[in-house]
Parts: sequence; C-alpha cells; structure tokens
Amino acid sequence: MCFNPAEKSPYWRLLSLDRAGSEAMKKANRITCAFLDIGGVLLTDGWDHLARRRAARHFKLEWAGMEERHGLTFEIFEEGKITLDEYLSLVVFHKKRSFTRNQFRRYMFAQSKDFPEMIELVAQLKTKLGLKIAILSNEARELNAYRIDTFNLDRLVDCFISSCFVHIRKPDEDIYRLALDIAQVRPAQAVFIDNTPMFVQIAEGLGIQGVLHTDCKSTRIKLSHLGLNTE
Repeated sequence: MCFNPAEKSPYWRLLSLDRAGSEAMKKANRITCAFLDIGGVLLTDGWDHLARRRAARHFKLEWAGMEERHGLTFEIFEEGKITLDEYLSLVVFHKKRSFTRNQFRRYMFAQSKDFPEMIELVAQLKTKLGLKIAILSNEARELNAYRIDTFNLDRLVDCFISSCFVHIRKPDEDIYRLALDIAQVRPAQAVFIDNTPMFVQIAEGLGIQGVLHTDCKSTRIKLSHLGLNTE
C-alpha cells in the first residue's frame, strides 16, 4: 500500500493541532508591555528619607518633627489629594522659616538625578522589541511633572499610571489592575520592573512577570531570561 501524504492520520492531525495551539499560546503570552517604577529605576528617588534628611540638614530643620509630619501626610500627598504647597505648609512651613518656599521647592526638585543606562535599556525595549512602556509609580503631582519634563520621560513612555493621577498607590492591587486596563494587556503579557520587593511580589501574584531591579546589568540579564534580549 502506498502512503498518501495528503491523507493524514487522526494522530497526525491531533499533533498538528497541539502544535498550533502551543504556538498560539506562546504568541498570546508574549510580553508586549513593560511597567516600570521611576524612583530607583529610571531616576533616583524623588523625595525619600535620604533626600528629606539632606533637606533637614541643609535648612537646619528639626529632623524628627519634620519626619513625623511627613509620615502623617505623604500618602495623601502622593495620591494627589493635596498640592505641594499644602504639603509644605503642613510639613515645613507650619512655623516661620528663614528661607522661602521657592528655595525649598528648588532643593526638593534638585534631588532628582537620572540613570542613563536604565533609560537607554528601556528605550531599547521600546525601539528594538516594540514593547509598550508604561510608568507605574507612587509620586506627588508637582514632583512627577518636574521629573517627566526635566528628563524627557514623555518621549520614552506611552502612558503614566502615577499615584497622583489615579489617586491610588502601590501596594494597592487596584493600581496594578488599572495599569493593565489602561495598557490593554493581560497579566501574562506584561513585565513589571521595580526596586521594592513587596511591589514586585504583588505584581507576580496577579500573574505579571516580575523583575526586582538592583542595577542595570542584572535587570538586563533578567529580562533576557524572559525573552527580552536587547543586545
């Protein structure tokens, strides 16, 4: 009997269907979007405890009192529920000072520095691999706007899910779900890069690939293990 290749056996057809299904699954789960923090990943932290301590020394402020007041206000500050001027009134200018608000604001903004290697890596994810780039960060509105403008992040990023815009902040799972909705990707199609272990764990719990960032070199390696090789 001659074998007619056009007459496939049921087993062959099932095998072909399995292969096609596997390829479709791989394509459906291919990473198409990168969510990134700003502070600690693309830039230095904007107004962390180290920056606040430097400010306290520079302006000769009583550290413990300033930090206590910050602790009572920082969540609503980062959620965009009070302005920078309102925050400063509560934390710094609740009493007469020898310096002005503008001097303090300029000092706050000057704490931000960029990480050029990480910005270049993210640019490669966008231009070489075609990933959608989205920011998922906890930042106050005025500081966030300054950092976006000063470091041209709007040229690199497709959308900003900043706590000050959406009025929720990490570690609330809702901000991750909102980010997925805004970016229009499923969890398996996204990678989340952050330097805070808890925030990465929450993303992973939602089915998002997590990368704990410590430095550019190790992050590049971790991304390559996920099939995101930019070399």
